[in-house]
Amino acid sequence: MQILAQIRSRFAPALQALFVSQNQTATPEQLVQALGMIRPAQNSQFGDYQANFAMPLAKPLGLKPPEVAQRVVAALDLQDLCSEISIAGPGFINLRLADDFLRSQANAAWGDAGRVAVGRGGSLPVARLGLTEPVTPERIVVDFSSPNVAKPMHVGHIRSTVIGDSLAKVCRFLGHEVITDNHLGDWGTQFGMIIYGYRHFGQADAYRAAPVSELSRIYRYVRRLMDLLEKLRDLPKWEQGLVGARQRVADCQAELAAAESGADKAATKAARKQWQDAQQQCEELQQKITAAQQQLRQAAQDEALSRDLVEHANLHESVLAETSKLHAGDEANVQLWQEILPHCHDEIERVYGRLHVEFDHWLGESFYHDALGPLVADLQARGLVRVSDGAQCIFLDDFPAPMIVQKRDGAFLYATTDLATIDYRLKQWQPDRVLYVVDHRQSEHFLKLFAVAAHLGYGQVRWVHVSFGTVMGNDGKPFKTREGDTVGLEGLIDDAVAKALEVVTQLDEAKETGPEFSPEQRRSIAEVVGVGALKYGDLSQNRTSDYRFDFDQMVALDGNTATYLQYSFARVRGIFARAGLTPAELQATPAAIQLTNAAERAVVLSLVRFQDALEEVLVDYRPNLLCNYLFELTQEFSSFYNRPDCRVLGVEPDLQRSRLAICDLMARTIETGLALLGIQVVEKM
Repeated sequence: MQILAQIRSRFAPALQALFVSQNQTATPEQLVQALGMIRPAQNSQFGDYQANFAMPLAKPLGLKPPEVAQRVVAALDLQDLCSEISIAGPGFINLRLADDFLRSQANAAWGDAGRVAVGRGGSLPVARLGLTEPVTPERIVVDFSSPNVAKPMHVGHIRSTVIGDSLAKVCRFLGHEVITDNHLGDWGTQFGMIIYGYRHFGQADAYRAAPVSELSRIYRYVRRLMDLLEKLRDLPKWEQGLVGARQRVADCQAELAAAESGADKAATKAARKQWQDAQQQCEELQQKITAAQQQLRQAAQDEALSRDLVEHANLHESVLAETSKLHAGDEANVQLWQEILPHCHDEIERVYGRLHVEFDHWLGESFYHDALGPLVADLQARGLVRVSDGAQCIFLDDFPAPMIVQKRDGAFLYATTDLATIDYRLKQWQPDRVLYVVDHRQSEHFLKLFAVAAHLGYGQVRWVHVSFGTVMGNDGKPFKTREGDTVGLEGLIDDAVAKALEVVTQLDEAKETGPEFSPEQRRSIAEVVGVGALKYGDLSQNRTSDYRFDFDQMVALDGNTATYLQYSFARVRGIFARAGLTPAELQATPAAIQLTNAAERAVVLSLVRFQDALEEVLVDYRPNLLCNYLFELTQEFSSFYNRPDCRVLGVEPDLQRSRLAICDLMARTIETGLALLGIQVVEKM
């Protein structure tokens, strides 16, 4: 049910007629903007929906805001949808849905027994709930997660993975054709690190016993060596820079003293700002030097590590050489890559399995390698590239730096692979829209990529960078372990499940009739609750913002958490158990939903807004809007259920069936909404 879309469609001709009456023609932008200002009312005392476009339209139309509202209302045809239409204040148009219409929508949603598949290959069918198909369904490619497979997935992968998965599910639910693609990093420098490390630092017995663990150890060790070697190289430059930074602080301090002796307050303020900036730069450089010196002292105490730093002093160049040999088809390196890659795939697939995330395709960087040379040749033939400092570059308006597609040594870059990926997707899948769910640090890259795509003739496709912020620790810095390492994703899942097990155990042991779950059942429920808490804790945040990771908050039984929603779902299911009836048995009987009081009406109104909430998610690709809807719906239902005049059981039969139908629709909406976030429910908690 697209109630908001229906209302906006009724306003559109009235708005166009208003412009015509003033000898004007509404531009598409004006119409979209005005219709976008028709929203659910923030305060129910003003009605169910409110149109707030009168004030911004008044000036261009040469009318007063109340007159704009009056003329639009006079031309509206909403009799079958609304019982009241009123104008308040400076032209606010308030709408109240007719109870008959509201009942019909609720009964249609409750009586819809259909299912919609929102997973790969038709998996994960969820309730239709009166879903209206889109007028123009699109084919949408969602590119998300995309880890480098030569190293374990970490906390930095959680956002792309869960946001992309949820957007794909919402798009499918709303009737679009969706193609998901995990663009794996399976061909880059990290494999050069693994190949070099395997040959020089690998332990054969450990690899045979646990290949993924050994490959992870090798990667971490090579990464550590490269970091230490980089610090050994850069430390003298930093120390020399510190001397200059201290001199700048002294110079700025002298300038400040001179300024303070005069009467020019602006000059004094500017001098103080320069002195403070110089101090901050000096302190930051000193901290970097101190941290590097400490790490190098610790390394010096490790005999094997110190030896390897000497013996592999050219490690960076060696890794690049192994990577180049792999890309050039070196038989030994390709054979080792082919042996290692399946183990890496198994590892990340296991993590995806716990997160209940699926993909239609796993087309990594290696898939496009053979297309990169021809791509650059095609760009050259089109006159889109020119040589700069030996590299093949695409220069774009509005960007100071070019997009490099081939380095002077002949190596290709991520940008080259991304262009080849665009070419493949356009030829194979012909999408209408492509979503790249990638963190905000890649914003400039995607702006350039989309600009090049337009030059290549792919401007008819909607290219969208769905960016997101960083997962932070309680210290306000990127979430790390105590040792300063990036937190592993599977370890994070384990910790979330362990925290959920505490909550599930407490709930079970606090039951008046005594615990009802076995240890195995508790662990099974905790897996669902813990994974749900982890995913919802991310999805409930505004995706463009950084957020602080807090396990206790994520599994709380109150507030906007998955645990609260899952618990609410289980409580609604408990109502049916007390009624001695299953939802399926109720659905097999006629149970017309009634509206007998304001609380009942309010929860039904929230329920029939489900599809509108989902449509809003796709306006700017924000799953947190679905989280907000589910939380507010659950609060509305709780207010309804806890009122003495809204008892579900023990009332006359027709009213009981009506209220059980509301409970059933509530449970199915929560279950479907959570499924679209990639989160499961449990029947009991």
